[in-house]
Amino acid sequence: MKNISYRVALGGIVSALCLFAMFLTGVFPVLYLVLPMIAGSLITIISTEINPKWAFLTYVSVSIASLFVTFDKEAALIFILFFGHYPILKEFIEKIKLRIPQYILKLVVYNFCIILNFNITLYIFGITEMYDEFRELGKYALWIFLAFTNIIFLLYDYSLSGCKIMYVKWLKPKITGKKH
Repeated sequence: MKNISYRVALGGIVSALCLFAMFLTGVFPVLYLVLPMIAGSLITIISTEINPKWAFLTYVSVSIASLFVTFDKEAALIFILFFGHYPILKEFIEKIKLRIPQYILKLVVYNFCIILNFNITLYIFGITEMYDEFRELGKYALWIFLAFTNIIFLLYDYSLSGCKIMYVKWLKPKITGKKH
């Protein structure tokens, strides 16, 4: 079941679903964060079914293609800088035996990616609306927002684990007709 045609077919299906989710960010702009999250969680299927290397190739191909099919470039950027690769990286981080170093590393990765995303959006794309709003709210608004998004990230991390369990225990047996 791990032959090359299976890998290519599964990679193509997951890539198409990811790109569809990314395309929908232009149709439903209010979901510009939720849809990249969904696209990233789909990459977990590749990592589970094949291996993380193949999942990384899928992530790279979806990232490149999403730059062309996604109308909302901020959504494409957040997928490329965080939601696309994090499900793959999460597997490696969770091999660390102790929980506290796991969560510290996860938070470091998240904060690095989100700050990089903010700076690219601000200084390369020149989109200053969010930064202007933070300045109006006061000098600590950006730090409060970052702390709040860290809590959201931890919820996302937890739900990503739940998605993987749901796939392995519920969806995969329905598709293959085999029990886990």
